[in-house]
Amino acid sequence: YFGTSILTDSDSFQEVVVKIERPTYKKPFLGGFRNMRTGVEFHNAGSQTKLRKGPDKGIQLFCRETQTILEKSTAQQTRNTTSTQMTKIGLHVSNVTDKLISPGKYFTAEEYHKCRLEAVIVIQKYFRRWHAINVVQNLREERRLRLAWEAQEALREKREREEKFIREYERKLNPKTKEDFELLYHDLELWRQEETERINRTLTGAERKAALCELLEQEAQLIACFERHKANANEENQQKSILRLLDKCAQPKRWKAYDGKITEMDTQDTLRARELFEIYRSVNTEDIPRDERTAVLLTLKCTVKEHECKLSQEIVELIDREVDLMSREVKECNLEGLRKRICTLFLQYIKTPKFNPGVTALLKVPQDPLKLYKNVYFCPSCENYLPSTEFPMPANSRTTGRCRLCYRLENEARQRVTFLKCRLILENLRKSEADYQDDAKIVSLVQLPDMQYMIENIWNCRSALSAWSELYDLVMVRWDKQREWSPWNTILLTKEEADAHLKLCNLQKAYEAAFIYRIKQKHIRAKNYFARIPVMSSFLHRSDNQTNASSNKK
Repeated sequence: YFGTSILTDSDSFQEVVVKIERPTYKKPFLGGFRNMRTGVEFHNAGSQTKLRKGPDKGIQLFCRETQTILEKSTAQQTRNTTSTQMTKIGLHVSNVTDKLISPGKYFTAEEYHKCRLEAVIVIQKYFRRWHAINVVQNLREERRLRLAWEAQEALREKREREEKFIREYERKLNPKTKEDFELLYHDLELWRQEETERINRTLTGAERKAALCELLEQEAQLIACFERHKANANEENQQKSILRLLDKCAQPKRWKAYDGKITEMDTQDTLRARELFEIYRSVNTEDIPRDERTAVLLTLKCTVKEHECKLSQEIVELIDREVDLMSREVKECNLEGLRKRICTLFLQYIKTPKFNPGVTALLKVPQDPLKLYKNVYFCPSCENYLPSTEFPMPANSRTTGRCRLCYRLENEARQRVTFLKCRLILENLRKSEADYQDDAKIVSLVQLPDMQYMIENIWNCRSALSAWSELYDLVMVRWDKQREWSPWNTILLTKEEADAHLKLCNLQKAYEAAFIYRIKQKHIRAKNYFARIPVMSSFLHRSDNQTNASSNKK
């Protein structure tokens, strides 16, 4: 620090303290002068003061030197100056490496651009050729894949038709169920109609009457053969139903835990049912040695003796009789009736809730007599009182009518119509509606007669698109997949057509106006048929309100 005097006014001075900072680095020389006499250097004031630092703006700034490029201009001269020298007296220049350059044809700008255009056209030609070859190859590959897929689909359809034919042939050859006998009676009716038409066309007079009588005898023989097969099938089906009932009683209790695992638990009732089921199966087994049969009968005797009643006494008496007859070496064929009586009485023993508590929930006839008066109706045809489950109830029916057995007998005797195809369409419809998981209710109300009426009278047993008439290949799906299925929101198509139909988003753009008009007319006919049903009418009004709301939105 040092002090100095500064003149403030014309005649006054002020003492000022000056602070001198000694830099630790050498300042660059930015300007000044040097005294020629004394040799003292004087720098500019800017090089002696510290620059004032401006406020921080939050961004990084650079000086001018970092933003500009340094340029430098220098003069150059060729290294080899001899190439410009010429031969003269006293100087020889070799011309071995010289080249003779002659000017070519001059190209104008128009000619140059013309050549460029021709070259571009050539390149385009080759590119388009290459692109066309690729397109053709892709089309050929797509065609090959399409033909292979069509051939595979044709083979699959052919295989399915053959399997279906073999299945139907096996069902007709060895009928087991009600549907199998429906097919048999349906084929019998077709054969009878063809033979009757042939006889009426070719014969007259007494020959015609004799041929018709012979045809009637053949039909009666075939019906008798069908009935024998039906009796055997009913006996076999009854035995299978008994085994299913006993097996269901013997199943342990199952429930699903919170982690998804299935837990099983055996109770006293299930253990008792399983024990009785094993004994029944052993008693019902044929062609076993006598000592094993005797052991099974003794086990059965000990089991039924646990409860003293008239039924158990009868079973014990029959067991003692069979053991006595076997000890006398009576033939097996003479013991069949006695063994059947033992099996029948033991089955009655098993179905008694007092001896087998687990069977109570599986019996069709309730144990409480008061429950028999509920949901029991009278069949005017067979004059029997039957539960409501034995009566087919069409959607437009107001009375119970005849029972299922009477309807089946009338069909076998007169009409001989098969409901198998309509039943398959209804089952497929209910499965497809269950996959939507939107709580569809109308499909559960539609019964088999209603479905048959819709297929035969409204849709004429054929596809709405291709008019395919094989009912095995037809399915019924929603017309508008966004709405619940109903008879007025459905369409009958083949399986392939149904898959393509359900993928459509806009029906108005996909189908012609005439086709949509025909479908709407069929829906109106279905509405008129089901509008007479009180339960269906509520769904019908709700569907109309939804349709009006959607049309207003559009």
